[in-house]
Amino acid sequence: MKKVLIALDYGISAQKIAEKGFEFAKSMNAKVTLLHVVAEESYYSAMDSAPFMGFYGYDFFNIDNNESLIESSNNFLNKIKTHLKDPDIEIIAEQGDFTTVILETATKLHSNIIVLGSHSKNWLESAVMGSVTKSVLAKTKIPMFIIPIKEHN
Repeated sequence: MKKVLIALDYGISAQKIAEKGFEFAKSMNAKVTLLHVVAEESYYSAMDSAPFMGFYGYDFFNIDNNESLIESSNNFLNKIKTHLKDPDIEIIAEQGDFTTVILETATKLHSNIIVLGSHSKNWLESAVMGSVTKSVLAKTKIPMFIIPIKEHN
C-alpha cells in the first residue's frame, strides 16, 4: 500500500496543505499520515510568535487545561483529520528538529511521498532562517509534493 506523509505547521496555510495533500494521496489510494513537529518550549518563548515554520500568532503560554505542546499538537491534527472526514488518517506529533523528525518519520513509516508547503519568504528571511522544505528536499531520497503557499499579513 502507498503511504503519504503530510507535514503541517500551525500556519494559516495548514488547511490548504492538508486538503491538497489528502486529495493527492486519495488519487493514489494511499494511506495518509499527518505529522506536526514541535520544537523545544524554549524555542517558542524566544520567538515572540514570529512567523517561522508557520507559527503565526499561536499562544504557547495559554494552552488550555495546561496541555503540553504535544497534546496541543495532537488536538490540532485531530481537527484537521475531522475536517478531512477520514477516520483512517494517522496522526503523529513529535518533538525535535523539524527536518530530522520529518525525514525519520517518513523513513519509519515507509512513506512513498512527503507533502510539505513552501512559504513565500523574502530573501532575508530565507537567508537568516532557511527553509524546512528546502532542507528536507536536500536530504531526502523520498519524492516530495510541495504546495506553494503565499501568505499575506
